[in-house]
Amino acid sequence: MMKISVPLNNDYLADEFGKYATDEDMVAGKPAKSFPIEIKDAPAATKSYAIYFRDYDSVPVCGFVWIHWLAANIPADQVMIPADASRQKTIPMIQGRNSNGSKFLPKSDAIINGYTGPQPPDRDHYYALTIYALDRELDLPEGFYLNEFRRALDGHILAKASVELLSRV
Repeated sequence: MMKISVPLNNDYLADEFGKYATDEDMVAGKPAKSFPIEIKDAPAATKSYAIYFRDYDSVPVCGFVWIHWLAANIPADQVMIPADASRQKTIPMIQGRNSNGSKFLPKSDAIINGYTGPQPPDRDHYYALTIYALDRELDLPEGFYLNEFRRALDGHILAKASVELLSRV
């Protein structure tokens, strides 16, 4: 069974990946440094990985599940996704739109694609990270939307692993 892990600090996602990131790890006031992910025991037939990172605890705050990161076409041999891979583009991948791209929020092109870190406003939030092992790369453009991502995954998931990550208010 496929497993994923993310290093934690006292059971929480490290501050450098969320609202307490340093100024150099913020873009337009949003945390931009993605956390490292280790993938283990993926099926041998895996051709690529995809990432979906979201906040269900955001529903009472903003009315919808907040999308923090969508990524796809990470090569199958990339079983360690390094910290800051989203912003630094240190590994091959395409990235989709996060919830900062909502038409209901002020626009900043610098923060609508790729990782945007947790910034829980009301209490500690649990964030759901899912990694998909896929039988191929997905036919998606850079800046894809969640609906396109979900349709592209259909019929191509060999395995998936999820973990909840706690981030502090």
